[in-house]
Amino acid sequence: MTIFTMIKYFLQTQAFAFLSMIIFGTSCNGQVQKDLPKEKVSESKIIAAGQPKLIKTQGSQKSDNVNSSLQDKAGNLWFGTTKEGLYKYDGKAFTQFTVANGLISNGISSIVEDKDGKLWIGTEDGLCLYDGKTFSKVEIPLRKNLPPNKYRNTHNVFSIMQDKSGKLWFATIDGVYVYDGKSFTPFIIKEDGGGFMSSNHNVEYILEDKAGNIWLGGRNNEGVFRYSGKSITNFKITDQKEWNWAFPALQDKNGTIWFNNWSGAYRFDGKSFTRVAKKDGLTNDIVIRIIEDKKGNLWFGCGSTRGLSNGGICRYDGKTFTCLTTGDSRINNDVWTILEDRKGHLWVGTRNTGLWSYDGKLFTYFTEKDEEVNNSSLLPVGRQ
Repeated sequence: MTIFTMIKYFLQTQAFAFLSMIIFGTSCNGQVQKDLPKEKVSESKIIAAGQPKLIKTQGSQKSDNVNSSLQDKAGNLWFGTTKEGLYKYDGKAFTQFTVANGLISNGISSIVEDKDGKLWIGTEDGLCLYDGKTFSKVEIPLRKNLPPNKYRNTHNVFSIMQDKSGKLWFATIDGVYVYDGKSFTPFIIKEDGGGFMSSNHNVEYILEDKAGNIWLGGRNNEGVFRYSGKSITNFKITDQKEWNWAFPALQDKNGTIWFNNWSGAYRFDGKSFTRVAKKDGLTNDIVIRIIEDKKGNLWFGCGSTRGLSNGGICRYDGKTFTCLTTGDSRINNDVWTILEDRKGHLWVGTRNTGLWSYDGKLFTYFTEKDEEVNNSSLLPVGRQ
């Protein structure tokens, strides 16, 4: 069972429980929740043009995702999937890479291009490096006295980040490791580990802020962690114990740091956390991804609560949410990755290995072997 299948199971079994809990949720530290304008409805449409198609060849299921994305220095787009390996899109055609091409796994969690132009690929079976010609496995030497993994015999690399000094950070099921170009060093927050999937890991996402602080977060932690380069500080996200964890997502142009979890998004102004959720204009409280575009808009990728609420994407311009939802259930599905390319177009990865492009007016669907696209105009949330 992959982490994403477990997330699906978790959402299905816990949806009613957490929805009832978050209705009464407030932001932490006693701060009063700020009311934000409700969503507007975009007038965009979905089109099914004769564009190139992302072809599924590995037998992926509806529960599989396009869940990571990157535009490299040459302008190529890369998309990692949970079952179909890695796709490269050069603007004309898709090229699929799988274990048959040298990948160590077809389950891709993360992709990062380093300062030398090499791609570091996090997979279910460990770390892979692509130099532009060949894929090679990179062994991360596990720290001494690492407790045995009680739940999974895998070496998932959940996320990768290169800091300003050039060091690479890897959040794995076996802990956090830092690579200085020569050797790996374990970065230990808690000796006893602890986490959602393993007795070892406690971090799934890593972020460096503009001041050079490293933020780390994962499920079943108590809050999030900030590493200043000298010491680690633990921050409480919320008073609700079940949701007192978060993934560090980004620092926006105003300096606000954003986090996300299955109860909403949280903005940190340097002093306290404020929760942003469905009541503020998002389609759902489950927030999976957050990015900032070149214009300073924030885009939120939401998960769907089966039979209760849509997922999809929402834009926040600093004042108002605009949620792009349609009668086509595929874009209303769980959104696992959002990428803005050099042209300012958004690329959105969803369930069922779905891939969309949005140019600000039109959606284009790129995944082959799927039902026909519904060419309906975008409709208000709850009125499909």
